[in-house]
Amino acid sequence: MWNAKTPGIPDELFDRDENVPITKEEVRAVQISKARLKPGMTVYDIGCGSGSISVEAALQVEESGNVHAIDYDVKAVELTKKNITKFNLENISVILGNAKEKINELPDADAIFIGGTGGDTKEIVELCENKLKSGGRIVIGIILIETLYSVLKTIENLKFTSVDITQITIGKSRKTSTGTMMLARNPVTIISSTKI
Repeated sequence: MWNAKTPGIPDELFDRDENVPITKEEVRAVQISKARLKPGMTVYDIGCGSGSISVEAALQVEESGNVHAIDYDVKAVELTKKNITKFNLENISVILGNAKEKINELPDADAIFIGGTGGDTKEIVELCENKLKSGGRIVIGIILIETLYSVLKTIENLKFTSVDITQITIGKSRKTSTGTMMLARNPVTIISSTKI
């Protein structure tokens, strides 16, 4: 399905649902790069939505690694499972439920992605700090300014180093009757850091 090793699978290759969010391909490529994944790693994708991060991460950690995709939305879990099947992946487990309750049941992680959390990002980051191995990476995609502030404060108070904040603003081309125009997408801020 996707034969390239580089991240950034085109959005149109994923099954989609307008009620389930997807991390857009350019943002996804940056997030995957910030996690510094390699074969054999254990990865969480919290707030997996359509499963695009899970799919990309599973390809990076290869068959020797595994990804645990968590979402509290039944539609998101169903869509993630569809995309796993579409990309013929067997190293992703999909978990329906509240991440705050499910994280403690998972094995320790080498990398953790945090996306849509329904406003619980701060608490989820705190829980993840206990499950992340020393030297492990956490990558958090943020849209709201209030979430950005709260996550930065939390990261400062926990055992994280090498904190990097990257904001991505993307314009995508669209053909019109008279030419090509650029349409802006919402900016996304990515916080990534390493556990000491």
